[in-house]
Amino acid sequence: MIYLTGFHAIEERIKANAANCVLLVAKAGPRAREIASLAAKCGVRVLRTGASDLDRISQDHRGLALEVSDDKQSPITFTSFLESLDGKRDVLAVMLDEITDPHNFGAIIRSCDQFNVDIVITRDRRNAKHAPIIAKTSAGASAWVPSVCVANLARAAEQLKEASFWIYGADMKGSPVYNCDMRGRVCVILGGEGSGLSRLLSEKCDSRIAIPSSGHIDSLNVSVAAGIILYEVVRQRENKAPA
Repeated sequence: MIYLTGFHAIEERIKANAANCVLLVAKAGPRAREIASLAAKCGVRVLRTGASDLDRISQDHRGLALEVSDDKQSPITFTSFLESLDGKRDVLAVMLDEITDPHNFGAIIRSCDQFNVDIVITRDRRNAKHAPIIAKTSAGASAWVPSVCVANLARAAEQLKEASFWIYGADMKGSPVYNCDMRGRVCVILGGEGSGLSRLLSEKCDSRIAIPSSGHIDSLNVSVAAGIILYEVVRQRENKAPA
């Protein structure tokens, strides 16, 4: 079982997919009562429990926890995503290359939700173990953003190319992102904290993109960089051209 805590994480999961969920309530403040009411409307079983029971789940539960069946099943697969493209022109994928910090992962997912990313592709199956942190850090966005886990990211990048995607790797030595054409079918690869893009994935990139900066620290946090790059993709698509 996975237990989600945090009001936003619980609320968004209930709205997105209430199946196989149980809401545990220890104390019913105004916000907790509001979420319990939403759960009941969505067909989620609401159970009263003691604060000590929730303490064993999380020390930061704020009186609520959502029990979710850990079936490790995604509503989509990478193959079904590719098959669903049909004639779509503008498609945005994000590939995460060994993003090991669940807080960074969650923050990236939140940006992916805000900027209408069509799919997040990752290789690290350990993310399921960090689902509560990811859900909380993403403010519940992880319930909405389609994501898949593949066995081989390099092979997935090749399949995206075969489906007419341009592959852009985030790299400090790359070209300014606003000088690159980010329209059409695009996949942005974000490398791990500290290590950057792996060699195999770097070789699959059509181009490397960077965010020009002039600070004293040599790079942006990967989750911050993700938000800036994804905004630029959306900006270009709305303006119909790179800067």
